[in-house]
Amino acid sequence: MIAGREGGCDCGKVRYRFKAEPIVVKCCHCHACQRQAGSAFILNVLIEPDNLELLGEEPEAWILETASGKGQQNMRCPHCKVSVWSVYNMAGDGVYFVRGGTFDDTSKVEPNLHIFTESKLPWVEIPEGVEQFPQFYSGKDIKRAFGEEGAARFRVALGG
Repeated sequence: MIAGREGGCDCGKVRYRFKAEPIVVKCCHCHACQRQAGSAFILNVLIEPDNLELLGEEPEAWILETASGKGQQNMRCPHCKVSVWSVYNMAGDGVYFVRGGTFDDTSKVEPNLHIFTESKLPWVEIPEGVEQFPQFYSGKDIKRAFGEEGAARFRVALGG
């Protein structure tokens, strides 16, 4: 259960609370995410902006390039510069990709979808039965990848 959980940046000035369960928890293994996170992957918890309550200061947008060529707005604390969430221009501003590591308690943040597994580091093991794609998923895969409810919420959030 993630609804009701809180998180934020390192200095505590940007804080949030989830008002609902996430659409999906996605782990991206692409090289760009590895480089941006300085780690093996990025863990994104997808939620609609209306389901994310801002409890502290507004983050500031840093514009970053993405493999799609459409870019992202990486929302960072204006003080400690921790990346709290992103808005991927390919998906529009109807979905926030909250960084899983920014939750106060990260023990419940477990991915149910892995993408760009062809570039995952060899020591990263994906549990059996968890949905995965060598690259990005296509529109026809969203229902399978996000589950029926998550797919419906995602389509609404994208304006469709």
